[in-house]
Amino acid sequence: MVEFTQPALAPRIWQVGALCRAIADSLEARFNPVAVRGEVSGLSRPSSGHLYFSLKDAQGQIRCAMFRRAASLLDFAPREGEMVEIWGRLGVYEARGDLQLIVETMTRAGQGALFEQFLRRKARLEAEGLFEPSRKREVTAMPHGIGLVTSPGAAALHDVVTALRRRACHVPVVFAPAAVQGAGAPAELTAALESLYRLAQRGVIDTILLVRGGGSMEDLWAFNDEQLARTIVRSPVPLICGVGHETDFTIADFCADVRAPTPTAAAELAARSRDDWMGDLQAMHERLHRIVQRRVDHAQQRLDQASSRLGRPLARLSAQQMGLDRAGHRLHHAMHIRLHREEAGLPALQQRLKSALRLRLDLGGQTLERQRLRMELLDPRLVLRRGYALLSDESGRPITSVQQTHPGQPLSAALADGEVALTVRPPRQL
Repeated sequence: MVEFTQPALAPRIWQVGALCRAIADSLEARFNPVAVRGEVSGLSRPSSGHLYFSLKDAQGQIRCAMFRRAASLLDFAPREGEMVEIWGRLGVYEARGDLQLIVETMTRAGQGALFEQFLRRKARLEAEGLFEPSRKREVTAMPHGIGLVTSPGAAALHDVVTALRRRACHVPVVFAPAAVQGAGAPAELTAALESLYRLAQRGVIDTILLVRGGGSMEDLWAFNDEQLARTIVRSPVPLICGVGHETDFTIADFCADVRAPTPTAAAELAARSRDDWMGDLQAMHERLHRIVQRRVDHAQQRLDQASSRLGRPLARLSAQQMGLDRAGHRLHHAMHIRLHREEAGLPALQQRLKSALRLRLDLGGQTLERQRLRMELLDPRLVLRRGYALLSDESGRPITSVQQTHPGQPLSAALADGEVALTVRPPRQL
C-alpha cells in the first residue's frame, strides 16, 4: 500500500532584526508592565549612572537594566545578593538578541505586596468614577484664602510657606496639621481636610493644598487610603495634591482636582505670582492710557476744526457776496453787449431780455439775503449780545468747566462789544 503525504509548508524566513522586534512586540502585548521579585546578581555601576544586573531565584534569572533617570530616584543603594522587588517592562535587546527587563522602580523586598494592593485599590476606585476628569475643577486664579494640610515638622511645610510668601504674601494661609506617615496618618489627614471644608463652606478659603515630601511607598502609603480618597473627592473647593517627588503617584493624586509634582509646585499652582499680576496691571494701564490719549487727540482735532469754521462766518459771507456781485456784473455786461448788437427794430426782444435780467438779479438778491441771514445766525456775537460771555485762558484755550481754573488764574471774557480781563477768586465760604 502506497501512502501519499502532503509536503510541509515552508516556514517564513525572518530577518534577524525583524524577528527580535516581533518577539519584543509579543512580550509587550502579553506581559507588560511586569513586577518581579528576586535577588540582585552581577550588579554593575558604570560612570553613565545606569545600573546593570541580573535578577535571579532558584529557578532562573533575567538580565535587567535601570537607566540613570530611574536610578537617580532610588532612596536606597542596591547591593549584591539583596532581595528586591522591581517594576518594569520586558523587552529584547536587539544588538545581542537578549531578553531584558527595563526597570522603572525598585524597592527592597516586602513592598511588592503593597504595590499589588495599590493597583487593586486604584482600579476599583477608578471604576467607581473617583478619578473622572470631568468632575475636576480649575484652581481659582486669585485665591482669597488657602488651606494647607501637612505635618508641622515636615520640610514640605517650609517649602510651601516660603513659596506662598514669595508669590502671594497678601493671601492668608490656614494651616491644618496632620501626620503624613504611620498608621494614624490617614485618620488625621481626613480630619484636617474636614476642618478646612467647614471653613471653605463659610467662604474663608477657596483653595486647599495637601502636601508632603518624597519617600518610599511605605512612607507615602497613608495617601493611598480609601477613606482619605473619598474625602478628597468631597472637597467643596479645588484641591491640589503635591505628594512626593515627580515620579511618585498616590491615589490622592488621582482624586485631587490638580496633581502637582512637588509641594513647592503645588504652592506655585495655588497662587499666581504678585509680580505677574502687577505686570498685567501695568500693561492694562499703558493700553488704557493710549486709548484715552487717542480719543482726546481726536476730540481736540474736531474742536479745532469746528472753532475754525465758527470763527470766520463774516469772511465766508463776504466771499459769497463778492462772488455774486462778480456774477451779476458779468451777466449785465454780457447782456449789454448783446443788446447793442441787436438792431433797433427789435424792441420786443430787448424788453424781454431786460425783464429776464431783472428777474435773475432779483432771485440772486433773495438767495444772497437768505445766505446772509443764515450766516448771521452762526455769528457768536449774537449769543454774546444776549448777555453771555466766552471765557478763555492766557493761551486762548476755551474754559468750559470750573475744573480748568484755580484761584489767581488770569482769564479773558469776550463780550458783545469787546473783551474784559478777569482773575479767578477763591469760592465764597457759606
